[in-house]
Amino acid sequence: MKFVNCCYEIHAAEILEILNQAIVSSTALYDYKPRTIDSMESWFKAKTINDYPVIAVVDDNEQIMGFATYSTFRAWPAFKYSVEHSVYIHQDHQGKGLGKVLLEKVIEIAKKQQYHTIIGGIDISNAGSIALHEKLGFVHAGTIKEAGYKFGRWLDLGFYQLILNTPENPVDG
Repeated sequence: MKFVNCCYEIHAAEILEILNQAIVSSTALYDYKPRTIDSMESWFKAKTINDYPVIAVVDDNEQIMGFATYSTFRAWPAFKYSVEHSVYIHQDHQGKGLGKVLLEKVIEIAKKQQYHTIIGGIDISNAGSIALHEKLGFVHAGTIKEAGYKFGRWLDLGFYQLILNTPENPVDG
């Protein structure tokens, strides 16, 4: 297992497969329809423009087993030190501890980039993800009841946050 920095040309199709599996089979993403390969181009472009990481763990054959990223939490200037992260594991590699190593890597990168708060929006029924986040120091910051509707039921969205000891010198503006 090793980490790689992902790019559209090499990794888009594999990341798309993982995302689409989550869309059709879980409440990890509150999307209804699988995404297209075309959507991945703008997704990667936004990550690149904003210097947001897209990292993956790959096996010996360079196949993605899981990936993690983060992006804007809210698009107003005062939120510039906060990011919302995502971690997704390929269905064949769940339960192997990959989520933990990816989340630890995202935290490390966020510290280097001088972010202060990492936020995860987690479907409240996803006990495994909640346990992982709590194990790494995230705390429950609140739940929005019935925030989404999927698979014929209302979904509650929990927010979990980790406050980092960065940036060293935050500034307004």
